[in-house]
Amino acid sequence: MSDDRLIEPGGDDPSAPQELEPQVWSDLDRRTRPMPAGGEPRAAQTSDEELIAAEEQGVVSEQTDPQRVERISAEISRAFETLAPIGHGVTVFGSARTGEGTPEYDLGRTLGHALGTAGMKVITGGGPGAMEAANRGAQDAGELSVGLRIELPFEQGTNPYVDVDVPFHYFFTRKVCFVRYACAFVVLPGGYGTLDELFETICLIQTEKVRQRPVILMDSAFWGGILDWTKETLLGRGMIDEDDLGLLHVCDDVDEVVALCNDASIAMSGPAG
Repeated sequence: MSDDRLIEPGGDDPSAPQELEPQVWSDLDRRTRPMPAGGEPRAAQTSDEELIAAEEQGVVSEQTDPQRVERISAEISRAFETLAPIGHGVTVFGSARTGEGTPEYDLGRTLGHALGTAGMKVITGGGPGAMEAANRGAQDAGELSVGLRIELPFEQGTNPYVDVDVPFHYFFTRKVCFVRYACAFVVLPGGYGTLDELFETICLIQTEKVRQRPVILMDSAFWGGILDWTKETLLGRGMIDEDDLGLLHVCDDVDEVVALCNDASIAMSGPAG
């Protein structure tokens, strides 16, 4: 960055703290741009932001830490209580933006129906797009359809094909339930949220926090680029081991996906080895 894009409050003193000029901030997306010092504090848009930004002067704190801990505990306790009788299912991740009539929506619905027909419950984030499609397919097949719904500033609501609606204020409590009640994970095409769910799940398996749960990527054409990057860049630079490539299974055949998930379901339901 050139010197003319910096302010030096200490004049010519090179050791003085430097601050970005406001015009530099304008190059940043509004969601990442620092708030001007001295501005009026704003209300948090979600419970996650209220928790994570509690130490920031620019965000109003609405609770004390003991209150936050109590709310987190209550939320995860309610989720466990609701999901315990259901047992495990197949967690399906995918974009909220794939509307009805798109190939991605059709794939999600076909997958959900096939899993449901095989007697497996389908767990999604409960929103629209691929989540709705998978829930819809499971419900069409007469199997239980579960939605783990998250509070968002742009409220999406629960899709109409969810039988068991479990609301969450916090992303991290929701993620615990995505993993805890899954015998397998199927990842449909998606954006940042789907990538977050995919890589967090892979990290849990790589570090052996979670075991014996297959992670299946559907639509090889969509995932091909990121798989090539994983092999060429992550493995190529020694940032993962070659064995780690095997944590991701790519499959375009719904019947094969169902067979893998069914084997995982049977293994999870059977007596501990």
